[in-house]
Amino acid sequence: MIYTVGEVAKKLGIAPSALRYYDKEGLLPFLKRSSGGIRVFTEQDFSGLAIIHCLKQTGMPIKDIKRFMDMVQEGDGTIEERLELFQKQRENVKKQMEELNKALDVLDYKCWYYECAREKGNTSSVDEMGKAEMPEKYAAIKERMRSLV
Repeated sequence: MIYTVGEVAKKLGIAPSALRYYDKEGLLPFLKRSSGGIRVFTEQDFSGLAIIHCLKQTGMPIKDIKRFMDMVQEGDGTIEERLELFQKQRENVKKQMEELNKALDVLDYKCWYYECAREKGNTSSVDEMGKAEMPEKYAAIKERMRSLV
């Protein structure tokens, strides 16, 4: 089956302009065109598109994604280099997740803080709470936030 840019974009949940950009940047060496010059995709193209989309979501620069796609075209002689690229990106994602989890903790704390303030009618009563009066998790986050100042 043949798919248009719009159909593929819808299936991947991305903008059609993103696919056109990927093509312009040379990320789609497998891409075929119709006799009228229109980009067309096949079922086999979806695995490559899914990897490109995944790498883009992880924050990998386009130049590195292009290098990966070039390595795929070069063949099995680049397996080691491809593995290293994915291992490095996996570590980058793990670091991003750690930072995002820390940020999520702060957001959870602030939601709890303002829910308490709403119940009490002011923020000063929440500010004056001792560690024993608040959930242990939030006491630790509050302490961590104070240590940054």
